[in-house]
Amino acid sequence: MLDTLDAAAVRRWCDGGLAALRAHQREIDELNVYPVPDGDTGTNLVLTLTAAQQALTSGLEEPGPGGPMRRMARGALLGARGNSGVIVSQILRGMADSFTAAVAVRGGELARALRTATDAAYAAVARPVEGTVLSVVAAAAEAAGRISSDSLLTVARAAAGAATEALARTPQQLPVLARAGVVDAGGRGLCLLLDALVAAVDTEAAPAGDKDLENPGWGTDTAPVIGPVGPHGYEVQFLLDATDSAVERLRVTLAGLGDSLVVVGTGDGDPPTWNVHVHVTEIGPVIEAGVGAGRPYRISVTPLEGHRPGADRRGAVVVADGDGLTALFEAEGAVVVDRNPSTAEMLAAVTATGAGSVVLLPNDANTHAVAVSAAREAETTGVRVSVVPTRSPVQALAALAVRDGQRPFADDVIAMAEAAGACRSGEVCTAQRDALTVAGPCHAGELLGLVDGEVHVIGGDLAEVSRRLLDRMLGGGGELVTLVLGADAPPGFEEELRGHVHRTWPFIELQCYAGGQPRYHLLAGVE
Repeated sequence: MLDTLDAAAVRRWCDGGLAALRAHQREIDELNVYPVPDGDTGTNLVLTLTAAQQALTSGLEEPGPGGPMRRMARGALLGARGNSGVIVSQILRGMADSFTAAVAVRGGELARALRTATDAAYAAVARPVEGTVLSVVAAAAEAAGRISSDSLLTVARAAAGAATEALARTPQQLPVLARAGVVDAGGRGLCLLLDALVAAVDTEAAPAGDKDLENPGWGTDTAPVIGPVGPHGYEVQFLLDATDSAVERLRVTLAGLGDSLVVVGTGDGDPPTWNVHVHVTEIGPVIEAGVGAGRPYRISVTPLEGHRPGADRRGAVVVADGDGLTALFEAEGAVVVDRNPSTAEMLAAVTATGAGSVVLLPNDANTHAVAVSAAREAETTGVRVSVVPTRSPVQALAALAVRDGQRPFADDVIAMAEAAGACRSGEVCTAQRDALTVAGPCHAGELLGLVDGEVHVIGGDLAEVSRRLLDRMLGGGGELVTLVLGADAPPGFEEELRGHVHRTWPFIELQCYAGGQPRYHLLAGVE
């Protein structure tokens, strides 16, 4: 029996916890009915602890528990999968923060660490729900805090025992668990980890996971029967390098897009690294919000079980105006609707695809809300719909160019969103009124060259404004330029632009189409 927690005990705890989770992986998967019945909590916890173990074993040998716990927590956070995996990683981080500041980890320090872990776990969840792993860790911390002894083993046993009792109460707190006749899956995983901690401190402790409760459906071979699930069809998760202030804004944005939102950080780095997890209907806005906050990577999208799948066929709906643009998009297999469509028109286009999985490309910020509304309506009929937030037809062309029917639909949506986001868009139009722009004052009737919605060029000659616009866009780099000429393009306009690009930017690949769109004399995309 250990008097204080040392590095070797931390390693035994991690190894024992991972072994217990692996042994009970299928059982925990079958318990998983909240927040959605996706049957993967056991798998996600195993993957999370595997990442923690790999990080722990890759570091230098240290006598104290602080360094190993930090590596274990950071590895868990960077490798966290799913809602429960992210929360457990934050519990480990809270404990690591407490252990790092301690001279020696005895019973009292373990109790304080569990309280810190509980606070960190609750803070990480946008809308904490009782009857989940949060309730289990809170009960463990409360029981540990009531122990007057400074014995490490006594406090660890009290925490593990209280966690098991709290787990048995979760069906009373969360009706969906009671209806399914199960306990919370994430809480079950945490109980195994706390039992493993007891075993790491006292080698005579019972093996982790040997405890059981009288609870129908817990650990059986039959997945529980459940009722209807929530509206969100995808679990989106990614790592993000971003500042604290950017992440706070991201939390607000994502809270409005879905549920089961958990955002946790490593606490180090400049900027810090965060693990973001959310359940949503629309994948595109989440990725867009992540890009706006910082640098997202290791993006994963998982369709949630219970989300009604449609047919295997995939389709695309694009908003566009002009005979040439319509022909371009139809050649890519898309259904085209005219600019400024209603929700009903977008829904009709989704139906016209005859597909079970459809991507919507609104090509205009004002149409984005209509596309989102149509997607939600279409979801109720069993069609999987995602909106890629394109702001221009050239971004839609870039997105459609990377479609791959061999990829999972969610992965295809991510690839399309990334392609659209990597395409800088520009346009030339006529000012309708006098105004003050970032490029200076303009007058009604003057030509405006815009890059990503901001005015960069003002002039009176179409060819000159277009050339200056292209130079401004290509000055930031690029390999492929796509030009779409408007309905009123004058004779020789295409040749003028081709000649300029070939002379000034000789290594650029150029594609030029007659779009026939009104209002915009030229649409330009740079990839």
